[in-house]
Amino acid sequence: MIRQLVFVLMLSLILNTLAFAPRAAVARGGGRAAGLSMMAKKKREFPENPVAVVTGASRGIGRAIAMELGKAGCKVVVNYASSAGPAEEVVNEIKALGNGADAIAIKANIGDVGEIRSLFGEAEEKLGPVNICVNNAGITNDMLVMMMKPEDFTNVVDVNLNGVFYASQAAFASMMPKKIGRIINVGSIVGQIGNPGQANYAAAKGGVIGMTKAMAKEFGGRGVTVNAVCPGFIASDMTKDLDTSALLPLIPLKRLGEPHEVAGLVKFLALDPASAYITGHCFNVDGGMAIGAT
Repeated sequence: MIRQLVFVLMLSLILNTLAFAPRAAVARGGGRAAGLSMMAKKKREFPENPVAVVTGASRGIGRAIAMELGKAGCKVVVNYASSAGPAEEVVNEIKALGNGADAIAIKANIGDVGEIRSLFGEAEEKLGPVNICVNNAGITNDMLVMMMKPEDFTNVVDVNLNGVFYASQAAFASMMPKKIGRIINVGSIVGQIGNPGQANYAAAKGGVIGMTKAMAKEFGGRGVTVNAVCPGFIASDMTKDLDTSALLPLIPLKRLGEPHEVAGLVKFLALDPASAYITGHCFNVDGGMAIGAT
């Protein structure tokens, strides 16, 4: 009888504890919410002239992005692989803005992890910790799948996908101590809808979209947002030889896009206070071509 009584008392104590637990958790949660509210009031902000690394910035979309960030007062690292002259022209244009902006040109093959790490090391040494990273560098090597050589596939993936991973990794390491940063990956609608002759490019850009979402979930705890901008067909060196007669009917706006239209969105995601709560998303700049793909 005594054993039964002890068992009943212990069971009653356990049940009372479990019944109280949710109320205790709510009480603790209230204190935590108040703490989070106080933390939210202490918003971390970029320095007056944030440091921005833009890969593949010597021409086309990359050049337009570098110029937009320069106009906003950033210290811009103009990365290039081989076009030293055009890269220095971008640097000089940014320096001439007279708004506190600065720029340096750094050569690096974004398909080479060692060169990527050297790029970010030099950027920190000369300009300071990186606040913004725009992974824009990309190449194409189009060929039908049955005729595509192994190097045609791997070279495109090395630059367009692996390079984004290693550059983002290096950028995050630089941003992490300050718990604020913006990473913008330039993808493509080809990574969403595919394109004949571009299996390598589609694979890489599709990977960038998935990786953007994964990185956003990892980096968010350190105040770093990660988003992707996916251009459609933009007037640039990559599209200058295209026959647009068959292409334009597929674009609701009936025209190619302009580099500054992509750059404007990148600038918003990188610098506008309204973008601080946006992460892990893919934004198409495609004249409506990929409507319904995302």
